[in-house]
Amino acid sequence: MYLVVIAWIYVVLMMSVAEATNTIGTVLGALVTFVLYGVLPAALVVYLMGAPMRSKAIKKREAADRAKFAEAAAPATSADGAPVAPIADTPVVPSETSPSQTL
Repeated sequence: MYLVVIAWIYVVLMMSVAEATNTIGTVLGALVTFVLYGVLPAALVVYLMGAPMRSKAIKKREAADRAKFAEAAAPATSADGAPVAPIADTPVVPSETSPSQTL
């Protein structure tokens, strides 16, 4: 893909040089030729041809994110495969009442 773009830029560069060195040509005309015939079409082609690669990269990144989330959401297990209770984020505070006061 890039070989065609490089070749097209070379052709347009030669067109611009020919226009700039012509007796009735101008440098401004050469710059306009290079930008309008070379840079803009080449940028458009590279952008359009790169769309499938960008979408594949996005899908791959989303799949990795989903796998990471699924791994984090999976219940914890011990070495023998038994489920492990989650650790509390806050410490357990004993109640203010003693066992004798509850009777």
